[in-house]
Amino acid sequence: MNASLIRPTFGLAACIVVSAAAHAGPVESLRDFAREVKAARAEFTQTVTSPDGSKKRTSQGSFEFQRPDRFRFEYATPYKQQIVSDGKRVWLYDMDLNQVSTRPLDQAIGSTPAVLLAGGPIDRDFTVKAIPDQGGLQWAEATPRAKDGQFQLVRVGFRGKVLAALEILDSFGQRSRLEFSKFEANPALPAQRFDFKPPAGADVIEN
Repeated sequence: MNASLIRPTFGLAACIVVSAAAHAGPVESLRDFAREVKAARAEFTQTVTSPDGSKKRTSQGSFEFQRPDRFRFEYATPYKQQIVSDGKRVWLYDMDLNQVSTRPLDQAIGSTPAVLLAGGPIDRDFTVKAIPDQGGLQWAEATPRAKDGQFQLVRVGFRGKVLAALEILDSFGQRSRLEFSKFEANPALPAQRFDFKPPAGADVIEN
């Protein structure tokens, strides 16, 4: 079985970058988000589908982020994992394996959706357009200007003014869909939520 269908990647970690905003148009919602949403938290269900559509893996968890460059993913099922950025490095902790992987933030994010966490203008790094409504949602599609990144495009779905879904098509043709619930924009998040220290006894792999 393709391991990428089981374990989340740093690129997928970047799914936290989008939210609903005040305007009706999905492109303006995305641009307003990049300017105005400084922190957020939500719960998610993620479904990863292999390029040929024959294999799927579903996981659930929660996320939080705070600009600039800090985020935290907590995967609860089917495997317990944490993906944390402290603003300088990204840490991936696999609890079942008691193993930590870490790399510098700029290498972990690169040309992925997580680049929006840096707070720069969205149009600097992406070509953004509206695409037809589907499944009762309005959709914006962002294509990275850099052609050597980890993904081909990301689609953001809104239901009214509320973030509903995110779809990522990676450079291998694998598709990830995240459906969000209990989204909260600009909550007060303790800075300690984005600190990470490897647990005692864990194997640490630095890239």
